[in-house]
Amino acid sequence: MMDTTEMIDPVTGEIIDEQQLAEQLLKQAKEQGVDLVGPDGLLNGLTKRVLETALEAEMTEHLGHEKHQQAESGNIRNGSRSKTVLTEVGPVEIDVPRDRAGSFEPKIVKKRQRRLTGVDEIVLSLTARGLTTGEVAAHFDDVYGASVSKDTISRITDRVIEEMTEWQNRPLDRVYPVVFIDALVVKVRDGQVRNKPFYIAVGVTVNGERDILGIWAGDGGEGAKFWLGVLTEIKNRGAEDICIVVCDGLKGLPESINTAWPLATVQTCIIHLIRNTFRFASRHYWEEMGKDLRPVYTAPTEAAARERFEEFDAKWGGQYPAISKLWQNAWSEFVPFLDWDVEIRRIICSTNAIESLNARYRRAVRARGHFPNDAAALKCLYLVTRSLDPTGRGRARWATRWKPALNAFAIAFEGRIN
Repeated sequence: MMDTTEMIDPVTGEIIDEQQLAEQLLKQAKEQGVDLVGPDGLLNGLTKRVLETALEAEMTEHLGHEKHQQAESGNIRNGSRSKTVLTEVGPVEIDVPRDRAGSFEPKIVKKRQRRLTGVDEIVLSLTARGLTTGEVAAHFDDVYGASVSKDTISRITDRVIEEMTEWQNRPLDRVYPVVFIDALVVKVRDGQVRNKPFYIAVGVTVNGERDILGIWAGDGGEGAKFWLGVLTEIKNRGAEDICIVVCDGLKGLPESINTAWPLATVQTCIIHLIRNTFRFASRHYWEEMGKDLRPVYTAPTEAAARERFEEFDAKWGGQYPAISKLWQNAWSEFVPFLDWDVEIRRIICSTNAIESLNARYRRAVRARGHFPNDAAALKCLYLVTRSLDPTGRGRARWATRWKPALNAFAIAFEGRIN
């Protein structure tokens, strides 16, 4: 099958060597002393010619005859009008052909269109990286010498709201071997700037692919109660069964999970548990304490883990009783981890699957400082989501990394995965 991105010479019918063409153009630009970019640059001139050629082809199709040919209808070409459009190489002035009847509706650059779609994608990409509307406007001014107002940038990003709504309500897979859930704190102005939780759920499909199930703005109420609504929504969108839900140690969360999926195993995130342990201890002891904890969460059985924890508690419990209480309260959600095959342990040991995602989210929201409302924050988080893994290579790496674990899941949850 021919690569659809290949260019064909319309005269010879041969495939154009794009590398050779690029080298030829660069050589010509150097010989003529023409800059590659800029208002009078090579790329600007090429973009102008390509757009104008495409518009002329559209006009020919519209009228049914070439330039200077006899018109079968009464409609003919009627000169052109100049128009400046913002493109990925900067502002380009083009001549748009007109017809006498005024019925020509160009598609490549529509009437009243002042930007090519690639420019909108640049705006969305920059916004996803945390730039404010003012910073995006300054970027276009600095890089392209083009004036794009903050209102225009806001209108561009607002176009993804409908897309976001469809994404948030799309049907989900029937079963997920693992779902990671977590909350991200975002500063939102609600009368006054305050920290607000935004809830995120990431599933792993039976094919080993990451599926971000949704993002929800918290209502400020009890976290476990809100999670029940989120998990119920996920179930209603088609997720009938989830084998393991990995989460932090939020009180009441296991009950919310098992209300939605009675057969789901609730697994406390081991990394969260260790981090919370360190919160109660002096930094001076973290390294030593980490070494003493490792035999607990790498133990082959629950009985062995209990023995190792008693040794840990005998050493540290007197100095840090809060750590003992933390592990005792989390024990029932911690021990399922010890029953799994080593491949499953490696995968669910932490919420790294969601931590890397949260790092991208945090980078974007940190750059913004705070948001005027929940909708603005959700829009920013969704823009980050849609910008993830543009090449698809990340998805392929995920699937490869998950294959050994999925085989172990198929055995451990026979009849539920397949």
